[in-house]
Amino acid sequence: MAGIQLIVSDVVISFMWVWSGTLIKLFVHKVLGFGYEPRAEVIKGALSIINMFFFAFLGKISKGGTYNPLTVLSTAISGDFSRFLYTVGARIPAQVIGSITGVRLIIDTFPEIGHGPHLKVDIHRGALTEGFLTFAIVIISLGLARNIPGSFYMKTWISSVSKLSLHILGSDLTGGCMNPASVLGWAYARGEHITKEHILVYWLAPIEATLLAVWTFRLLVRPLKEEKANMKNKSD
Repeated sequence: MAGIQLIVSDVVISFMWVWSGTLIKLFVHKVLGFGYEPRAEVIKGALSIINMFFFAFLGKISKGGTYNPLTVLSTAISGDFSRFLYTVGARIPAQVIGSITGVRLIIDTFPEIGHGPHLKVDIHRGALTEGFLTFAIVIISLGLARNIPGSFYMKTWISSVSKLSLHILGSDLTGGCMNPASVLGWAYARGEHITKEHILVYWLAPIEATLLAVWTFRLLVRPLKEEKANMKNKSD
């Protein structure tokens, strides 16, 4: 029962996530009337951080619901095989379904909103960009989970600022997405979801970067239990 509730949470939260980004853009450019000037970007950045706090809170009350396949994949790699199958076979498809449904409704409601993120450089540079951004955010997330396990606000603040910074860094190249499900929602609406560019840049590169980040973190950082044991032995 808990597994089904988590899948439903993933669908709903993924649906809400693609809508939240669109509503922020509409609020800044349509309601406030700003163009693409620096103060508009500052306002969007501030609203994005508030938005990420809101979704972190949703994840907390739903006991793990999230909108990003890379988030659940990074934890599934560290678990047992049944958890990995549950993540790949149920949770990630649920996030994709939520994103596709959300984007469909966005386009039907606001056809002028645009067509979402798309590749602005060659395929190899795009794959390297998304891979680097994903590697960085996964390493940061793993470090926060290890070193600040109980501090929701501090952990969310550092994570949100990091995600926003990396998004800005990659926005002129690939859109700085680091979220295959939301990108697939927009690509599906454009009929580009099975192209080589989409699969390589927005799926394979981030997934490989997530695997590399998890393995690198395991290699370089000692488990907490082992570290505590070593400290105890030294004190004795």
